[in-house]
Amino acid sequence: MGDVDDVDIYVAPPLFDWQKTEQGKWVMENAHDLSYDVRPDFRSFGSLVTVTGILPDIKATEYFLKWG
Repeated sequence: MGDVDDVDIYVAPPLFDWQKTEQGKWVMENAHDLSYDVRPDFRSFGSLVTVTGILPDIKATEYFLKWG
């Protein structure tokens, strides 16, 4: 994410688009306690947004087999 005034506003459309992908739908169905974290990206002078959540071990294995 580039250098923007309010990251929470600018991150919403890409997150929404990701939720509509096969990977995003799978994560939304199988993970719990989903959240996103925003931190500085010193390479681009913008922000790095990371989506995290909790998956049971068997689902985490499935995720990594599907998407690496």
